[in-house]
Amino acid sequence: MNSHQGEMKGDKQMNTSVLEERSKVPATLSARALSQVKNNGALWAFFLLLLINILITPNFLQIQTLYVNLTQVATVAIVAIGMTLVIASGGIDLSVGALMALAGTIAPMIFLSDFAASWPALGLVLAIVVAIAVAGLAGLFNGYLISVYKIQPIIATLILFISGRGIAQVLTNGELQTFDNPSFEFIGTGRILGVPVQAIITIVLALSIAWVIKRSIYGRFLLAVGGNEKAAELAGVPAKKIKMLTYMICGLLAGIAGLISTAINSASDANQTGQLMELDAISAAIVGGVLLTGGKAPILGAVLGAAIIQLVGYTLLANGVHDAVAMVAKAVIIIVAVYLQQVKGAK
Repeated sequence: MNSHQGEMKGDKQMNTSVLEERSKVPATLSARALSQVKNNGALWAFFLLLLINILITPNFLQIQTLYVNLTQVATVAIVAIGMTLVIASGGIDLSVGALMALAGTIAPMIFLSDFAASWPALGLVLAIVVAIAVAGLAGLFNGYLISVYKIQPIIATLILFISGRGIAQVLTNGELQTFDNPSFEFIGTGRILGVPVQAIITIVLALSIAWVIKRSIYGRFLLAVGGNEKAAELAGVPAKKIKMLTYMICGLLAGIAGLISTAINSASDANQTGQLMELDAISAAIVGGVLLTGGKAPILGAVLGAAIIQLVGYTLLANGVHDAVAMVAKAVIIIVAVYLQQVKGAK
């Protein structure tokens, strides 16, 4: 009798434990789902925006709509990649828009010169190389001020934020430079197998730099410097060189974006090219998951963040909402992204 009662008691305990384990399954699944949303918030936001547009935006699924969004997001994404690297190093760069204007001014000056008229192909190559190189050297100047003279990044880059566009305006007398150069314009308006060339350039740059961050010594050093610069230096990391190289890469990418923007418009406008680009790039980088404290460089996340920023603006404008509201929406997105970062950091 006692053994029988013991067996019944044992069975009851086993059944109770089984029920408890089963009740934990939905809770575990919910926790995992919530974790996925937190860790991949940008991706979920992007898919949500796509769904909203499919439902409410006229002609959203047309090829022309896709083409418009791809061409408009490319320059933001390229600059956002550079901004992600800079923020990952523990800094910021306010000069990217001005460097876009500077590169976009220099290139036409070269391929419209008498030399280029005699040697068109060489003149075009020289124009592209020199324009990007100048932007890269300007970025290196930023890095030098920050790493060697220990000037705060926001102050150091503010110098070229003001003077970079000023130089471009002086070079053109503040006037619009129009041109007709199909070879140069191809990088802004051309297509390969139906895909915009600028989108291809963006994808190639993003994948290449993402690989460098993940696989190269530079990538490991960059994250170490951004995570804890003093500790990195004690470990033998050349922090100054890494910072200067990072700002130079950011400048090079800004130069590429400036050429694309100029090619799209078939004109160089020192007053408007890259205007407020630094804000869009910072927004895209933050939404893409870069930590404002440094030490993390989600390159593909920056591209996704740029796509979200672009899609938010397109959604509102396509549905008759004023452009000013789009700017407010971008601000809200940044606030939410920063809040989510703080929530993760608190855990």
